[in-house]
Amino acid sequence: MSDISALGGLRETHAPNPPALLADQAYEELRDRLVTLRIRPGEPIDEERLGQELAMGRTPIREAIKRLALENLVTVFPRRGTFAAEINIKDLAHITEVRMVLEARAAALAAERLTATTRSELDSLIAELRASRGGEDMAALMALDTRIHRFIYRACDNPFLAETLQRYFNLSLRIWYLVIDRLPHLFQRVHEHETMLQAIAAREPERAAQIAAGHVDTFEREIRSVL
Repeated sequence: MSDISALGGLRETHAPNPPALLADQAYEELRDRLVTLRIRPGEPIDEERLGQELAMGRTPIREAIKRLALENLVTVFPRRGTFAAEINIKDLAHITEVRMVLEARAAALAAERLTATTRSELDSLIAELRASRGGEDMAALMALDTRIHRFIYRACDNPFLAETLQRYFNLSLRIWYLVIDRLPHLFQRVHEHETMLQAIAAREPERAAQIAAGHVDTFEREIRSVL
C-alpha cells in the first residue's frame, strides 16, 4: 500500500489540523493497516498507542474507529475493546457478486464522464503500469492496483457509488492479502488494468464495464484456487 505513515511529517507546524482532517488521516492510516493485514484479523486495537504513533488525541482515533466499524473492518465489543474484524472466506462470493456489478458500472461511468483532469491521471497510471512490467515488487504492484481502483471510483463522478465500492474493495483487499503469496498470476491480473484504462480513455463504456467485471470474476476464481 502507499506509504501514508509520513502524513504526520506533511502537517503544517504553525497551525493544528482541524479535527475532521485528523479523523480522516487516522481513518486512512488505520484502514490501510487493516486491509494489508499489518493489523492481523482478531488483533486488538490500542487507541492510546495509535494516538501516540500518529501524534493525535483520542477523538480522531475514535471517529476513525466508528467509520471502520460501519465498514466491517473492526469489531467493537463493549467493555472488551476494539479488534480487527475476522476474515470469513465465505464472504468472498457475496462480495464478488456486488463488485462485479458495481465495478462494471463505475468503469462505464468513468468512460462516459472523462474530463481533462481525470484523463491526465489516467495517462499517468497507464505509464506506471507499463514501467512496472518485469518488476518483482509485489507491495508496489498492489499499491498501484489500489490506486487504479480508487481512481475509477473518483472518475465515475458518483459519490454514493464510489463510497459503496470503496467499502467492498477494502473487504476484498483483506482477502487478497491473506493469500497474496500464493496467487499464481498476480502480476498479470494487475496489468490487465491497462486495457480497462485504455477503454475508459477511448470513451468505450461497454468495453470498460466488461473488462472490469471480468477482472473481478477472475480474481475471485484464482483466490478460490489457492484456498
